[in-house]
Amino acid sequence: MTASSVLDDAPLSGFHKKLALYSSGGPFLDGYVLSIIGVALVQLGPQMHLSDTAQGLIGASALMGIFCGAFLGGYLTDKFGRQVLYTVDLIAIIGCSVAQFWAADPVRLFVLRLLIGMAVGADYPIATSLLAEFTPRRYRGPLLGGLMVMWFVGAATAYVVGQALLTVHGDGWRWMLASAALPAAVIVLLRLGTPESPRWLARKGRVSEANAVMRKVCGEQASVSDLPEEEGGNAGVTLLWRSGYLGRMLFVSAFWTCSIVPLFAVYAFGPRILGALHLGGKLANIGSALITVFFVVGCVLAMVVINRVGRRTLLIHSFVWSGLALLLLGLFPTAPAAVIISLFAAYAVLIGGAQNLQWIYPNELFPTEVRGTAVGLASSLSRIGAAIGTYLVPLALTAWGIGTTMLAAAAITLLGAVISMRWAPETSGLALHESAALGTPANPKVG
Repeated sequence: MTASSVLDDAPLSGFHKKLALYSSGGPFLDGYVLSIIGVALVQLGPQMHLSDTAQGLIGASALMGIFCGAFLGGYLTDKFGRQVLYTVDLIAIIGCSVAQFWAADPVRLFVLRLLIGMAVGADYPIATSLLAEFTPRRYRGPLLGGLMVMWFVGAATAYVVGQALLTVHGDGWRWMLASAALPAAVIVLLRLGTPESPRWLARKGRVSEANAVMRKVCGEQASVSDLPEEEGGNAGVTLLWRSGYLGRMLFVSAFWTCSIVPLFAVYAFGPRILGALHLGGKLANIGSALITVFFVVGCVLAMVVINRVGRRTLLIHSFVWSGLALLLLGLFPTAPAAVIISLFAAYAVLIGGAQNLQWIYPNELFPTEVRGTAVGLASSLSRIGAAIGTYLVPLALTAWGIGTTMLAAAAITLLGAVISMRWAPETSGLALHESAALGTPANPKVG
């Protein structure tokens, strides 16, 4: 048995499960932070007399931060290691979340949420690279996809907490925004002691440390001495500008953007969107939480089938059918409440495949030397569209109405289907070094 098979063909262990759980803390906080603002703005907006523009900026501020933080975090995790930054970013979230409680004006709130977004964005490449580089190939897709499940769990938790705090105090929004510090503190404690990636250590010439981690995780006979040489050598970030990897970066960024623009817009302004669809008041917050349950169901189903149907097929069908659900919402915005909720639920379940693959494709299509940078850059680029879309939602609802807004969301989602049909690769069943290399069974149109 070579060292490669020790990593890629190992049985699923307790270590892998714990690492997946601890890594899911970042997505949980992401979903929580981006969703709690939607509930908080219901109370915060009138108190601070916020215009639609101001609400859009505050709603999109965390996404703007993610744009900066994801690329920076990716670069730093490739340069200094995954484990070093695995807890530092969450400590920043704790501090800034607590500081939101005393935010006296929209500018301070915007800045604090921008910083929180940077810390959340930095966690994407750190946690996913670490998980991808430890996980056996058979379980890599489901475990990386499972991170998205926790995003929606965080979002659902935010709506439940937000609704409860709205009824407690006139300044409930302050407690809502500060509440993210509690799960962040728990996750920091759980992550302490997580080992560094042996693949990264080996690439940096720290072979003895890499072997020590391998023995601890995989057994006394494990070693990195037979790890296959990855494409790119020590080329660093310049590797991303090669024609093949540049094509992969464009594909990942494009499909990621199409999958999150409608979703983040819905989550930042979920209660307001449902209110425009005649599901206002308390029903809007409860409806948002209920729809989030369907997002979880969709991601879990995608985890179950991803190795059976393949990455490419799952991505295409996810975009097509979820886009049709949004299209029907746009065409029939005055339908009965049961129909509206059913269509939102259908969108939530069907987009699960595209959501899961946001974490899987970037980690599989790039080598260890630049994996963190690639994940961070793709995440950053996708957040440009997401931030613009979130900023425009309140303006669009006022200027266009809910029907046209939903049609725009449908068009973006169906564009994702077209992009996937043209460029989505198939990486199921490949070892990590195989899926990252150019000229492998991964779709040559991308590489």
